[in-house]
Amino acid sequence: MRILLVGAGGVGSAAVAIAARRSFFETIVVADYDLGRASRAIAEHDGRFVAAQVDAASADAVAALCREHRITHVLNAVDPRFVMPIFDGAFAAGADYLDMAMSLSHPHPSQPYAETGVRLGDDQFARSGEWSAAGRLALCGIGIEPGLSDVFARYAADELFSEIDEIGVRDGANLTVDGYDFAPSFSIWTTIEECLNPPVIWEADRGWYTTPPFSEPEVFDFPEGIGPVECVNVEHEEVLLIPRWVKAKRVTFKYGLGDEFIEVLKTLHKLGLDSTAPVRVGGASVSPRDVVAACLPDPATLGDRMRGKTCAGTYVTGTGVDGRPRKVYLYHVVDNGWSMKEYGHQAVVWQTAVNPVVALELLATGAWSGAGVLGPEALPPVPFLDLLTDYGSPWGMEER
Repeated sequence: MRILLVGAGGVGSAAVAIAARRSFFETIVVADYDLGRASRAIAEHDGRFVAAQVDAASADAVAALCREHRITHVLNAVDPRFVMPIFDGAFAAGADYLDMAMSLSHPHPSQPYAETGVRLGDDQFARSGEWSAAGRLALCGIGIEPGLSDVFARYAADELFSEIDEIGVRDGANLTVDGYDFAPSFSIWTTIEECLNPPVIWEADRGWYTTPPFSEPEVFDFPEGIGPVECVNVEHEEVLLIPRWVKAKRVTFKYGLGDEFIEVLKTLHKLGLDSTAPVRVGGASVSPRDVVAACLPDPATLGDRMRGKTCAGTYVTGTGVDGRPRKVYLYHVVDNGWSMKEYGHQAVVWQTAVNPVVALELLATGAWSGAGVLGPEALPPVPFLDLLTDYGSPWGMEER
């Protein structure tokens, strides 16, 4: 297996550190627009890692780099605005493809808080036939959320339930960052995108529909000492992926943001600072959202100031295999102190990065295989969960 990893930011660098301990691949080419950042990501690792420069906005550049290094698999670890050129570049070069976030959505032009417009992943699913015909796999949404959360949904359907009422992905944390009043632990560009777009809900008798941002607040009790966190509806890929392969009456995604974070996001939106459309400032043309991102600390650099744990998981309700009502939360917790000590990367980016590396190893061994555009829930969950545990990062399950 010869892998092209596009993006040497927080998640990409963490993926390098995780993969360096495994033997399933021949080469990983770590490519970034900034060659220096790619070089730093591989600096302490062995000769299987190579740094390169690439423009992720150019499908031709991605394809050329794939051909130069005889790449078999492309892992996309950059912002979702670059999904389609990397996706197209991988296809053009005859490589398989993995990402952790899918192609961007566009709200319904007249009823954004009731009906879906272009949905997350629609641009990729429209190409599924081409990938299938070519015998190539595009495994989409294989981070933590989406990713492991989708694996949990499939595991619940296969092993725990005879009928599912709701699959609700619930994400929460008790992380704090010393010395900052406001310092997101993940890409603010991506966070703005998913939190301010109309959240999507799926219901069996209605299909996909939308609601206003931050709707349906609920307090969810997270395990391993994190405790209760208020969660709200957020646009996320799981709601677009899970219903395609797992039978349930309802699918939702709720994120534990907190009042302060929600107010900051609302203010950014009110001021137009969430926009990606360039504006003229003096002689320069800049995107307001890019300015916001540039003004905040890089999440990858916050690990030594971060305290606490992050939890991603899937809450499933319905009828168990014994015919009795059942409620189960399947989850994965990472303590920042552990991930910093063990890998030198903060908890949120490490938790995201471990899952595509696990998936690549399953593809290398043949435990996972397929063709077309697929989500994680299209593949058998037990091999993934077993290998994740083997990586030293076990998952948990609570009856509720």
